[in-house]
Amino acid sequence: MMNTGFSITRLPRIEFGSGAIGRLPAILRQYGQRILIVTGAQSFLASPHWLALSTQLNGAGFFWEIARVDGEPSPELIDETVYALLGHSFDAVLGIGGGSALDAAKAIAGLLKPGNSAMDHLEGVGPELPYRGPTTPFIAVPTTAGTGSEATKNAVLSQHGHDGFKKSFRDDKLVAEYAVIDPDLLSTCPPGVLAANGMDAFTQLLESYVSTKANPFTDTLALCGMEAARDSLLPWYEGTGDAATYRAKMAYAALLSGITLAQVGLGSVHGLAAPLGAFFPIPHGVVCGTLVAEASRVNIQAMRNRDADNRALTRYAVVGRLLAQQGLPDEVAIQFLLKTLEDWTHRLKLPRLADYGIKESDLDHIVANSRGSSMKTNPIALTDDEVTQIIRARL
Repeated sequence: MMNTGFSITRLPRIEFGSGAIGRLPAILRQYGQRILIVTGAQSFLASPHWLALSTQLNGAGFFWEIARVDGEPSPELIDETVYALLGHSFDAVLGIGGGSALDAAKAIAGLLKPGNSAMDHLEGVGPELPYRGPTTPFIAVPTTAGTGSEATKNAVLSQHGHDGFKKSFRDDKLVAEYAVIDPDLLSTCPPGVLAANGMDAFTQLLESYVSTKANPFTDTLALCGMEAARDSLLPWYEGTGDAATYRAKMAYAALLSGITLAQVGLGSVHGLAAPLGAFFPIPHGVVCGTLVAEASRVNIQAMRNRDADNRALTRYAVVGRLLAQQGLPDEVAIQFLLKTLEDWTHRLKLPRLADYGIKESDLDHIVANSRGSSMKTNPIALTDDEVTQIIRARL
């Protein structure tokens, strides 16, 4: 019998398709003429897409200021940006870029009116005060296919260093009013970014599907997203076939991954991504891509050892059959899944952790800081030794 006991939190209105960026002037006009644009350091602003958009905005009588985000946003960056804009009045915040730019835009939109510090609301650090708002309307436009931040209610902020952290400012009020997904914006993604972000999206879909909170609604989306990634990630990266079709499928997979993670949470890969991304200069997508095969293997072995009836074992087999595109017995399907993830890791040239300065002597510190919210929805509670095994395998 289907479990009908689930809840779905707020989602943005979604505008998806080639040329969707052209709808922005009409969308923004609903809120007013003064816009804060939050974007990356240079990629989007140096692209022909910005020239076309700025020409449209000029022609429609918009006024805007630009805030740039170089790398993963920190609480200090958010606070400095908000403080610098005190006294300014913006009708909407337009975030255009990868996950870091969208997370920064989300946090800034949430704090422009209240004017307080991002640290007040970060999970696991500071006072963790409830967020009251009000927000400035936020429109999200991703230029990469990975994090799904356009569909989530959390802004991930990082403090880097040995005692750093990577935590979320999270509230339903932070969800974008509109998520505008134009696959054409992905045409300039370099191969390394494409690979890491694509594996991030797939990891989010897989972890959502085996999450302890998974439900029929998110299951359908996760499977659909994994099918899209199966058919498009490798050929897009390797430059074979119809790139426009592959871009659209990966943009769709990333969007679905954001929806599913926002509803049911993630797992051990993202549990480890928090300390790894905080303590070392390793991009989030690289963490996900380099760990997902081994994390899946450790999860499966742990369930076989002490929770053989765990429903996630069957779910891993379902994903194996989806990737194989044929009916296989559960054990064969699980092995196919693991082999496929290993193959993708190799073909996408995902770096090892040691490439970012991570050493055996760092493992205890990483594991001790990996027990955040994502670990709580992993299909089985892993021991410290099992978590260590995941990292050690990718040093």
